[in-house]
Amino acid sequence: MQVSLPLTLFHQRIVKPHLSFLSISLAVCLFGLLISVSSKVAAQTPAKRYVLIGYVSGNGWTKDQIEARKLTHINYAFAIPAENGELAPISAKDAANLAALTSLREVNKDLKILISVGGWGGCKYFSDAALTDASRRKFANSAVSFLKKYKLDGVDIDWEYPDQIGAGNIFRPEDKANFTLYLKAIRDRLDEQGKIDKRTGANHYLLTAATGGDTVFVNHTNLGEAQKYLDYVNIMTYDLYHGNDKVTGHHSPLAQSKKGDQSRNSSISAVEGHIRTGVPARKIVLGIPFYGRGWADVRPVDNGLYQPSTGKHSFISHDELVDKYINKNGFVRYWDADAKAPYLWNPTSRTFISYADVESFVPKLDYVKKKGLGGIMFWEYIYDLKHKALLDPVVNGLK
Repeated sequence: MQVSLPLTLFHQRIVKPHLSFLSISLAVCLFGLLISVSSKVAAQTPAKRYVLIGYVSGNGWTKDQIEARKLTHINYAFAIPAENGELAPISAKDAANLAALTSLREVNKDLKILISVGGWGGCKYFSDAALTDASRRKFANSAVSFLKKYKLDGVDIDWEYPDQIGAGNIFRPEDKANFTLYLKAIRDRLDEQGKIDKRTGANHYLLTAATGGDTVFVNHTNLGEAQKYLDYVNIMTYDLYHGNDKVTGHHSPLAQSKKGDQSRNSSISAVEGHIRTGVPARKIVLGIPFYGRGWADVRPVDNGLYQPSTGKHSFISHDELVDKYINKNGFVRYWDADAKAPYLWNPTSRTFISYADVESFVPKLDYVKKKGLGGIMFWEYIYDLKHKALLDPVVNGLK
């Protein structure tokens, strides 16, 4: 807000000296008013509201365990594309779970509930569904019917992966272009239904996508074009080292460690790669894990970090990490200052564990704010149900 001072006030100071005190007093008052109004406007301007998206799977929780007030979105995992090109029917248990989740709007009226489609092992028919204009329309129609049936707010597409091998998925070179066309078809159908249902503007039906945290996903899609049809792009910045790796490493580092393979991705490189391809920072949601990855029979050098492993790989929830591993049973916690990531090493069993904790979340939350990203998503809710150590620090860090 700007306040213009009348020029006559200053002119009269020359023409009529006896009014100089009045002129100065009035100017001071007006200046004070300007400062007061500006301060009030600044105080009333709301801070940026970041999204906090929690993935919730079909098992291991009850409605009362979901702290709905702390979340902006819940993505229920998973529905899958069927061989006939439609969204496959879900089980009675999944239907009951969706009813429980949508009822959480009673405690958080702004909470958005989405169905996440695909996931690791659930992507076999994505390529077929995206292949032609007719197949894309068929899937989009079935997705809208699904939303209407279960009273949901949107769809999250977790296609693992377009034009790449995943877990039993069909893939073809056409996927790169079809990924965008597929999202456009869904977006168009959601908007069409939104007009009918009077769900427009801030209350429109949502379409989001989970994307890979590596350069391969970016290279096999046209994300700069595809993002036009998405509300958020949820980058899976975890599992950057995983069970197929025969060398240990941080599975969700903020930055790349100086000790590691510099060609491997980090949270920062994943975000920067998405931005370079044309995804606006405000749409990017940074993924964090509520679990760890373990390697056995690791070479006992540098506390197991970036060392070859010949043993079994393990997946460990954060609750289990707290109960059995973090500074327990021979495991010692270490911190990589370059990667901004913790890890555990047991020299007796020669077991290495990469995980995430509150200390590692702090620089990630700072990065989200510094880069103007959309917020945070996490996989997944049930891995921290017992100790509830992770959600509150993220909520508070986004304020």
